[in-house]
Amino acid sequence: MKRYSPAAAKQRGMAIISALLIAAVVAVLAGAMLTRQSVFTRSLEAEQSRIQGQWLLQGSLERTRHMLWEARQKDVLTRLDQPWARAQGGAFTGRVEDEQGKFNLRNLVNRRQVDAEQLQSFERLCRLIGVDPAVSRRVSQRVIASYDQLDQPAGYPMLRSLHDLSGIDGLDPALLQRMQAYISVLPDITWVNGNTARAEVLSAVVPSLNLSQAQALVAERDAGHWFINRGDFVNRLHLPQVAVDAVQVGITSEWFRLQGQARQDQRRVTLDALLHRPENQRPQVIWARVGV
Repeated sequence: MKRYSPAAAKQRGMAIISALLIAAVVAVLAGAMLTRQSVFTRSLEAEQSRIQGQWLLQGSLERTRHMLWEARQKDVLTRLDQPWARAQGGAFTGRVEDEQGKFNLRNLVNRRQVDAEQLQSFERLCRLIGVDPAVSRRVSQRVIASYDQLDQPAGYPMLRSLHDLSGIDGLDPALLQRMQAYISVLPDITWVNGNTARAEVLSAVVPSLNLSQAQALVAERDAGHWFINRGDFVNRLHLPQVAVDAVQVGITSEWFRLQGQARQDQRRVTLDALLHRPENQRPQVIWARVGV
């Protein structure tokens, strides 16, 4: 008969406890390693998705540049029935807009002086699209302060897009979004393109043209009767008092904006870019913003 040994039992207990502790430590370490591996894997997948998304955006930019250049090679006119004006689908969904089909806020200041006629056109446009006069005045004041004080440190920073005005009192995001369909901010002074402008814009820049007349003109244009030159545009106004030289409306464009998004798995990457297409040069990207 074996005799009970407290010392042996204690040793066996300690061995069991040690084994359990070792197993627990191993389990914790293994869990930590698996967690780190999982985090690393997710980070790697996210980085791969981001890179793929950026490649999609780059591809959409190059495709847009090609379409704009090809359209220019085929026709001097810039029209809404050209391929660049169609919505882009697939891995990248977006749209190109002709920024010269809008009123360019840069036009408010010419040679460091406020252009009174352009200011009146802007105020007319704001009334037509339902912008409160007080808000439109604050917008014009902000724009003018950006361009007529270029050499003064106290001046506002120059504008790159309409969203740079988002801090103005009364200019909420919904109103800013609505204004974007009619108003642009471009680096240079530009004419409005009669082949792409909305009726409200044409009515604003041609003082004698009321909105209903502008809507009829746009409906005729969009049915395929595009303006072939500035004289053609003025003749079809049927306003004898309007002189050709007094109308700053053209039939071609150099400035375009691409906005859209690429989806890669569950990740979405957005793109907002301004492109410049000089008369005899391939379009160039002036600036591009990428967001997630």
